[in-house]
Amino acid sequence: MQILDQMSLLSPLDWVAAAIIVTSCYLIGWWIEHPTASRPSVTVLMSERRRDWMKVFVTRDPRIFDSQIVGGLRQGTAFFASTCLLAVGGVLALIGNTEPLRGVAAEVSDMAVPVVLFQMKLSLVALFLTNAFLKFVWANRIFGYCAVMMAAVPNDPDDPIAYPRAAQAAELNIRAAINFNRGLRAMYFALGALAWLLGPEALLLSTVVVLFLLWTREFASLPRRIIVGK
Repeated sequence: MQILDQMSLLSPLDWVAAAIIVTSCYLIGWWIEHPTASRPSVTVLMSERRRDWMKVFVTRDPRIFDSQIVGGLRQGTAFFASTCLLAVGGVLALIGNTEPLRGVAAEVSDMAVPVVLFQMKLSLVALFLTNAFLKFVWANRIFGYCAVMMAAVPNDPDDPIAYPRAAQAAELNIRAAINFNRGLRAMYFALGALAWLLGPEALLLSTVVVLFLLWTREFASLPRRIIVGK
């Protein structure tokens, strides 16, 4: 009953705004990973370049350059995973320590706002950050699988298993990149979810802003035009 009483503190607009930001995170991700053929996203375009990379990798000698790239990709995922872990710890510490939240409540509103209301809103931020952390960790592991698969590609390009194994490495590389991008999107939405502390209207506005930023980066950015060659 206590949990139901606490949840009743959220207004219907709060529930709608929270549902919209969670749904938006899923929908924009699906759109980015399954765009129309006439306007592919940066994620899809780079997936083809990753396949091209593994084809060139078969005949490259030496292959130190490729190992350095994979190492750099793994370092990037490890950095963001550790950043998310620190952020989750910070948010959970804030949820557990109500004194700073009382100060936030006093600054945001002249009315007496229950601290538990801010705790529930910060929980959404923590959930997005936790999701991002899990995606980064999984991406790091898949990049490791990719590195092992690349090491198993024969040095002789005429070997019948050279190109098939390189193609497997490419698909692993693509899956790792997809999970890395999912983690980045979750971080975007975690930052957007912070606006909920200001109210459901602010959360709706921040959701629109995050969606616009993600859309432009994937479908209307300068790097995309460079990749496409236009």
